[in-house]
Amino acid sequence: MQSVEQMNRIEKACQDKGMRMTDQRRVIARIIADSDDHPDVEEMHRRAAAVDDRISIATVYRTVRLFEDAGILERVDFRDGRARYEEASSEHHDHLIDLQSGQIIEFRNEKIEQLQELVARELGYKLVDHRLELFAVKLKPDD
Repeated sequence: MQSVEQMNRIEKACQDKGMRMTDQRRVIARIIADSDDHPDVEEMHRRAAAVDDRISIATVYRTVRLFEDAGILERVDFRDGRARYEEASSEHHDHLIDLQSGQIIEFRNEKIEQLQELVARELGYKLVDHRLELFAVKLKPDD
């Protein structure tokens, strides 16, 4: 059994929720915690199989679903036909998706946050959650 200091954030969240952590789930948790992108299940499987070739894609699907149901992972859809995942975070952020390269940039802009609150209020609502995804292409020097 590893110490709390050796666990990554995903493993710690699983432990806090009382989940049983198999060796394969630990590998998948590490893959997710070490990701600086938003991998889909197939990419997670490729990375996990490089660590342990006994991990099947079905195991990755089941583990991702388990983590998502527990609120440890969030599914994001960037309109590319693939469900992608990121670690659930208490810190809100939005996404800008470069349609040419596929790069996903996480950002937070206080003016946008305030404007969304204002729009909801003007329409008679209290904003309780939102997700903003900007789809963009790089500007050319003469744009």
